[in-house]
Amino acid sequence: MEIDPTESALADDDARVHDAAAKRLNSWVAVTVALLATFLGICKVKDDNIVQAMEQAQADRLDDWSFYQARNVREEVAKAALTELSALSATAANPAPFQDAARAYDAIVADQTAKKLELEKKAKADQDRYDALNYRDDQFDLADAFGALAVSLLAVTALTHKRWLYLVALVPTASCLLMGLAGLLGWHLHPGAITGVLS
Repeated sequence: MEIDPTESALADDDARVHDAAAKRLNSWVAVTVALLATFLGICKVKDDNIVQAMEQAQADRLDDWSFYQARNVREEVAKAALTELSALSATAANPAPFQDAARAYDAIVADQTAKKLELEKKAKADQDRYDALNYRDDQFDLADAFGALAVSLLAVTALTHKRWLYLVALVPTASCLLMGLAGLLGWHLHPGAITGVLS
C-alpha cells in the first residue's frame, strides 16, 4: 500500500476548517446565551416587582371586601333599629323621641350605604388592577419559558456543532425577546392559547 502525502495534508486542512467553524458557532452560542441571560435577568427584576404589586392589589381587594361586609352589617343593624323605632313611634303616646332617634338611624343607614358603595367600587378597581398586572406577569412567564427552551437548544448546539440547530434555537430566543419586551413596555400582546395550556 502506497502512502499519498497529499491525503494527510487535506485531512488536516478539513479538520482545521471544521474546528474553526465549530469555534465560530460556539462563539455565537456563547454570545447569544450571554445576551439572553442578561435580558432574562432584567425581565426577572420587573416581573418580581409586578408580582409584589399583584400581591398588594389582592390584599387591598380582600381588605376592601371585608370593610364592605362590615359596612353592610352596620347598615342592616341600623335598618333593623329604624324599623323598630318606626313601630314604636306609631304606637307611642309621645312619638317625638322615637322619630328623632329614627332620623338619626336613617342618617346612619344612608351613610353606611354610601360608604359601602364606595368600597365596592374600590374593590372592583383593585381587581381590575390585579388583572392588568397578571396580564403582564403572564408575558414575563412566557418569556421565561421561551428563554429556557432557547438556552436548552443552544446548549445542545454547543455540544453537537449543528448550525441548523442554532437557527432553530433563534425561534424561541426571538419569542423570548418579544414577550419580554411586551411585558417591559406594556404592549398588548398575550397569546391566550399558550397561557391557557400552561396555567
